[in-house]
Amino acid sequence: MEKSNFENLRVFELAEKLADYIWNIVIFWNQLPTDTVGKQIIRSADSIGANIAEGSGRYNFQDNLRFVKIARASLH
Repeated sequence: MEKSNFENLRVFELAEKLADYIWNIVIFWNQLPTDTVGKQIIRSADSIGANIAEGSGRYNFQDNLRFVKIARASLH
């Protein structure tokens, strides 16, 4: 199956690698740190790629830009 446009973006590939890296760290934490901080870090890392993907499916540049800014905020 052919990749979508966003899947060919280097930034999307890096976002996916970062999310996998974060998951592999947090999975070994104890329950309290995982429940308090770990889940939030995972959600933030996962949302970077998700927002890039969602933005690429929008029909105009301004919508895409809005989702890219959300992805950047998740990264920070």
